[in-house]
Amino acid sequence: MSWAIWITGPPGSGKSVIARGAEAGLRALGQPVTRLELDEIRKCVTPAPRYTDRERDIVYRALGYMAALLVEAGTPVLIDATAHRRIWRDLVRDAVPHFAEVQLVCPLAICQERERERAPGHAPRNIYRQAGRPGATVPGVDVPYEAALAPELLIDTSVQTVPESVEQVVRLAGRLARATAGAYE
Repeated sequence: MSWAIWITGPPGSGKSVIARGAEAGLRALGQPVTRLELDEIRKCVTPAPRYTDRERDIVYRALGYMAALLVEAGTPVLIDATAHRRIWRDLVRDAVPHFAEVQLVCPLAICQERERERAPGHAPRNIYRQAGRPGATVPGVDVPYEAALAPELLIDTSVQTVPESVEQVVRLAGRLARATAGAYE
């Protein structure tokens, strides 16, 4: 058994940057970790995503299942995913004894600016450009984003720097690793 940290927040809040930084920081400390990036996984599960409620439910449940299996096999996991519905994150919390949620907050205008400047990668581009249009499903704009009720860590990415945020996540991972080790002594 190991641990899982879910880094959640609206699109453009900094999830991927912080998750990648935390992964690098943990590896530099000799801590093996697997980062599950939903945008990458979605390409396998739904190669032509439509972002319907049903599709999102399937994708997030699959992500949670992968995370729980990895943790059960002894692999620490960082989850990089918006998961605008709290239930998806709570399912993993219920399945993983050593779980933490990192809630990122950031003003919408800053998220929109970051998303416009996003380099090509796994995450879809121009998310906010679709917001407000008929049929749009942008979390936090067209569909509610359900923030964590009691996150283990809350980071305002409009105030904290990426290195500061990464350091906080790495420290949180260290606390979870120690709790995991203590549970089996």
